[in-house]
Amino acid sequence: MPGMLRSIVAAALLFAGAAVAHAQGYPNRPIRLLVGYPPGGAVDLIARLYGQGLSVRLGQPVVVENKPGSGSNLAADIAAKSPPDGYTLLHGPDNVFMSNPHVYGKMPFDVFKDLVPIASVSSNQLVLAVHPSVPANNLREFVELARRSKPPLLYASIGNGSQHHLAMEMLKQHVGIDLTHVPYRGGGPAAIGLLSGEVSAMFGGGSLVPTIQSGKVRGLATTGNVRNPATPDLPTIAEIYPGYEALIWHGLFAPAGTPQPIIDRLRAAIAQVIVEPEFRMRLAASGSGEPYITTPEEFTARIRSDYEKYGKLIRSIGVKVD
Repeated sequence: MPGMLRSIVAAALLFAGAAVAHAQGYPNRPIRLLVGYPPGGAVDLIARLYGQGLSVRLGQPVVVENKPGSGSNLAADIAAKSPPDGYTLLHGPDNVFMSNPHVYGKMPFDVFKDLVPIASVSSNQLVLAVHPSVPANNLREFVELARRSKPPLLYASIGNGSQHHLAMEMLKQHVGIDLTHVPYRGGGPAAIGLLSGEVSAMFGGGSLVPTIQSGKVRGLATTGNVRNPATPDLPTIAEIYPGYEALIWHGLFAPAGTPQPIIDRLRAAIAQVIVEPEFRMRLAASGSGEPYITTPEEFTARIRSDYEKYGKLIRSIGVKVD
């Protein structure tokens, strides 16, 4: 074996041995869990719920650090460029992987090369709701109303390129209707816009469910492939218009190059956390959905599938965020 090749092989073996040794002692200090949204919202809440469980199982504090900005791109960029040692992790909402690469003119990192999935954590559905003044008591009536309305009905979202925005654009294409998008700066302002009648409709998350249950807005349908346990009386859109699905998911990610034994340790710990009855109960009580249990292969396939699905949709409607 030539001298240069021997040196390369020896270095690789040394690095591999060091990585395994490091993983065997992992973790021996606190772990940072980066969240790309401010405290108090659903994304932050989910991260804190499973972060507590990870702390118990790993024997070290899991410290949530909120780094809001650019639809979680700021937090993801910090994670992607951190040492791949398992001490800086990313709580990844789906938009980082499925829509941000398509709507942002320039991404500071590559979602497929610079981050690796550890495990899926939770999933949730959106619910379509309308203001009580809208003369539509169900989804079919809403679609027919939208087809007749001139000018088009207004709908709210939590921002350009958000899942709430894309879910409605997908519905527009799926059933052949026209609606006018009114982006707000977050879920709270969007819900206020709906409650006040500034807009006629919106897709909302779990925080909209109590508003529906109180009768302040009217729920029409949900976006999953099965009925949402939080709103069992509402049909899925797919029950009426087959082929439609829009799910929100959350997962745990690490910088590329993190040793596989560390990935395996984290995956095993998160798997224990999300099957606990208390985690499921607290997730449901907050309106944040339910545990999302997959194999690594299934989760990776879902990420890639959603990237392709939403990329096609975003290109067709021309959404861009500079």
